[in-house]
Amino acid sequence: MFAQLGQGLREAARLVFAGLRVLWLLVWSALRPVVVMALQVVAALILLFEEWGWKPLSEALAWFARFRIIARLEVLIMQLPPYAALFVFALPTAILFPLKLLAVWLLAHEQFAAATGLFIGAKVASTALVARLFMLTRPALMQIAWFARAYNRFMPWKDRLFAQIRASWVWRYGRMVKTRVRLAISRAWAMWKPEVQARASAFRAWVRATWDGYFGSST
Repeated sequence: MFAQLGQGLREAARLVFAGLRVLWLLVWSALRPVVVMALQVVAALILLFEEWGWKPLSEALAWFARFRIIARLEVLIMQLPPYAALFVFALPTAILFPLKLLAVWLLAHEQFAAATGLFIGAKVASTALVARLFMLTRPALMQIAWFARAYNRFMPWKDRLFAQIRASWVWRYGRMVKTRVRLAISRAWAMWKPEVQARASAFRAWVRATWDGYFGSST
């Protein structure tokens, strides 16, 4: 009797799980296009941020290397041993993470503008520093076995993923938007450039006249 009851319960459980599996397949078949599209959008945004943010921000920070103290600091960073380089590479994220928490706190207190500005500023600063530091510390980081293995596995996967993204309509639309934004900025700068240059020249003339007048009156 108990054996038959146990067998009946197992059969009922099997039927329930089979029904749930069929239900899940039906739900997933309906949600799959939406989920895939959402993931494509997120991945495309990440790729756009990398192209718009990672490289330009790293190049922007490279401008500061013209200053002697920054150049010496970068030389010291490039000479660090592997794990010291790893610490320096991770340092910007650790330092700026509290600012992101502060942005969340501001958001919770309905200070949306301040929270958005702080979060974007922290993200841009973190991305710029991490991008530049990675260029400086990469030779040392690749001497760490587990880091090199992770990097060599991640990069081919990222390249395959990004190749799929570049073939998607989301990416093509993003590139179109990027091109239009760049053209709009170029047109706006071409229109405003003469006035900006004129105002800059007038400001320099005013500063020079004020400086000369001040020192002329003092003598």
